Amino acid sequence: MEEIMEKKRMERIAEKTRRLMEAPTCAGELKEAAQRWLDSVGTETEAEETKAYLKELKEDIMPIEQLIGFAESEGGKAYFGAETAAGIAAHAREIQAAGARYCDCPACALVEEILAEEEEML
Repeated sequence: MEEIMEKKRMERIAEKTRRLMEAPTCAGELKEAAQRWLDSVGTETEAEETKAYLKELKEDIMPIEQLIGFAESEGGKAYFGAETAAGIAAHAREIQAAGARYCDCPACALVEEILAEEEEML
């Protein structure tokens, strides 16, 4: 029974990983780590690739304070455009007030979901 639960858990995480890779806001390095992890599932390299994937997930998720800081910076205004940057900052402050710890873009939202299962992945 536990083996069936483990298989279902891994399938669920793999599905989230595939969705993450398709997210327009997913960074290239994260896509590469995700694919290496998917390719390693069930092989002798799975444990090593799981650790590398989790490390990359943690590096790529955007803390809400960092998002606000970037959106309000000159670099953020140059990157997004002043109006879009102001909207991103306002949205980020709104979700922060509601308790969000991370950016809620498609990639960050999936990263947060996958990281919630970190213990089960190790």
